[in-house]
Amino acid sequence: MTSEMPIDALDARLIALFEEVPRIGVLECSRRLGVARGTVQARLDKLAARGVVRGYGPRVDPASLGYPVTAFVTLELRQAVGHDAVARRLSLIPEVLEAHTVTGTGDLLCRIVARTNAELQGVIDRVLASEGVLRASTVVALDEQIRLRTLPLVREAAGLNR
Repeated sequence: MTSEMPIDALDARLIALFEEVPRIGVLECSRRLGVARGTVQARLDKLAARGVVRGYGPRVDPASLGYPVTAFVTLELRQAVGHDAVARRLSLIPEVLEAHTVTGTGDLLCRIVARTNAELQGVIDRVLASEGVLRASTVVALDEQIRLRTLPLVREAAGLNR
C-alpha cells in the first residue's frame, strides 16, 4: 500500500461540487471553490486521466424509465467459453446494466432491470440463452436502502474522515 493519497482535499471538494451541481461550469466551480479556473481544469483533467472521474453525463434512474424491477443474477459459466465472450453477449441485452466477474459459487454477477416480474423472467431467459451460460441464480431487490454513492469513499480516500 502506498502512502501517497490518490486524491487530496481540493480534489474531494471538486468532485463533491460536481456531484451536487453536475452541470456547473469550470468558471463557476473555480469561483465557488476559491481557486483559479486553470487549477480546476488541470485537476479535472488529471482526475479523468487517472480514471478517478469517469464521466460527466446524467445518471439515469431505470425505474423512471419504466423499469422498476431490479434483480441480481449470479451466472455459472461454461469455462471453455470464458467470461469475456459471455460478457460481450450480455452487453447486447439492454436490461443488463452491469456484470462483474466474481469469486464464489458463480462466475459473473449481473444487475438487471425489467418492467415487471413477468418481463424479468423473459430477460433471465435471454441471459440463459447466451452461449456459455450454464445456470443462473436470481435475487430480486425489494427496495433500495442505499443508493449508489461515492462521496463517502471520496472523502475517505482524501483523508478527510481521519
